[in-house]
Amino acid sequence: MTRYANLRAELREHPRRWLVTGAAGFIGSALCEELLKLDQTVVGLDNFVTGHRHNIDDVLAQNPSNKDRFTFVEGDIGDPASCAKATAGADYVLHQAALGSVPRSIDAPMNSHLANVDGFLRVLLSARDAGVKRVVYASSSSVYGDHPGLPKVEDRIGRQLSPYAVTKRVDELYAGVVQDCYGLDSIGMRYFNVFGRRQDPNGAYAAVIPRWIGLLLAGQNCQIYGDGSNSRDFCYIDNVVQANLLAATQGDASVTNQVYNVGCGGRTTLNELFEYIRDGLAEIRPDLKNQKPVYADPRPGDVAHSQANIDKIRSKLGYEHTHDIATGLVQTVQWFAARTDRLTTG
Repeated sequence: MTRYANLRAELREHPRRWLVTGAAGFIGSALCEELLKLDQTVVGLDNFVTGHRHNIDDVLAQNPSNKDRFTFVEGDIGDPASCAKATAGADYVLHQAALGSVPRSIDAPMNSHLANVDGFLRVLLSARDAGVKRVVYASSSSVYGDHPGLPKVEDRIGRQLSPYAVTKRVDELYAGVVQDCYGLDSIGMRYFNVFGRRQDPNGAYAAVIPRWIGLLLAGQNCQIYGDGSNSRDFCYIDNVVQANLLAATQGDASVTNQVYNVGCGGRTTLNELFEYIRDGLAEIRPDLKNQKPVYADPRPGDVAHSQANIDKIRSKLGYEHTHDIATGLVQTVQWFAARTDRLTTG
C-alpha cells in the first residue's frame, strides 16, 4: 500500500480536527470534501471574496452523513477574532486562503499583499496561540520567477516576476521565521498549475482550463497569450489533496520548515492543453472537433515554462500522484460539462 492509502485508513481510525482556510474556494473545498469522507472534524474559514457558497453546498452534498462534523466560520483571515475562533482546538491548519492570479496582483498589488502576506501572518500567529500541531500552507511555482532551470528544484529560485509571486515568497520566509522563533511547525506547498472540479471559470482572473471549457461549449474562441509554446506542469486537484494530508501528518520533524513542489513532473504546452480540452469536449459535442484557438500578445509576469521536480516530495512525504494531465482532464471536462450552469463567458 502507498503511504497515502495507509494514512487514509489511519485517519478514519483516529480522526483529527482540521481548519481549512479558503474553504469555499477551489482547493479548499476539495480538502474539506476529502477530510469529511475520512470522518474528520473540519472547520472551514472563508470571506467569500473569491470563494462560493455553492462549493460548500457541493461538499456537504457529497458527505451528507458527516454534515455534523463540519463547521463554517464566515470571516477574513486578517481578522484576529475570526482566526482565533477558527483555529481553536485545531490539530492541523491547511491554509489555502489567498488572492490568487498573477494578473490580479499586477492590477491591485496592495490587495494581494494584504490578503496573502498580512493574512497569512495572522493565520500563523493564531495557530501558534491555539497550540496547532502544524500549518501546511499554499505557496506557488511562481516563486521560481526567472530562474531558467527545468525542472524546478526547491532550492534554486530566481527573481520573482509579479507581486503575487513576491507574496508567496514572503509567506515562505515568514513560515520559517515563525517556526524558528515560536516552534510552530509548517510546510509549504509550491503548487504547479492546479486544475479540477469547482475551479472558478468566471471573471477577469478565471483559470484557463474551466474558462476554455465554458468558451468552447458556448461556441466562442479561446485566447492563448503568446504563440502557445509556453508550457506548464498541470496538476489535478486530487494530487494536491494527497500532498496536503501527507504533509500535515508526516511524523518526522525534519520534513518541516521546508517547501515542496506539488506537481506531476511533466510539461504540457498551451497548444497541447487546448487540444486536450477540445478533443475531450468533442466526444460530447462533435461539432467542436475543428475548433482552433486565437492568439494574443504575451502577458506581463507570465513565465515561459514551468515543470516540477518532485523527487523531494516523493522521498520525504511519500507522495505519488494518481492523476496525470490526461486522466485529470477527462474528469474535469466531464464535471463541468455536466454543470453548464457554472460556466459563463463574460
